[in-house]
Amino acid sequence: MPATLLNLQRKVNLETASFVDFASNLDRSIKELNGKHFDVAFVSDRRMKELNSFFRGKNSTTDVLSFPHEPDEFVQSASFSSSDDEEIRTEARTLDKDFLGDIVISAEQAARQADENGLTLENEIKQLILHGLLHLRGYDHETDNGEMNARELELRDKLGI
Repeated sequence: MPATLLNLQRKVNLETASFVDFASNLDRSIKELNGKHFDVAFVSDRRMKELNSFFRGKNSTTDVLSFPHEPDEFVQSASFSSSDDEEIRTEARTLDKDFLGDIVISAEQAARQADENGLTLENEIKQLILHGLLHLRGYDHETDNGEMNARELELRDKLGI
């Protein structure tokens, strides 16, 4: 299933088509995806600061936040009526269990980091998508003694970013 990308900011001009292709083709390169899908939203620094403050207690912007999906209790235990189409019931349960979560990227912070690191904005965003994805799969660079960083560097090399 292709990734959904939403551009919810207007300060940085983004060509989202290349990111849709990138995100949708990650399943071929990253075993951690295992057929699962995720969504990406691009936001402003102001919105990212709000999210970072609310969810992490940090009153500053950040480059990327990941929000892992918890399967919906309703969908998992739903008793659909006998008149409901079996295909609809199966699809609802499959979509829910195959969805990893959301990745939110500050387009402004990504642009600053691209300049600081001598990268194209496109490659910086691809790296942030990869970083967010590894968080969705349970990696945590703050606690894993370098495991996430090593995996991310390996995948950057493999993906040419």
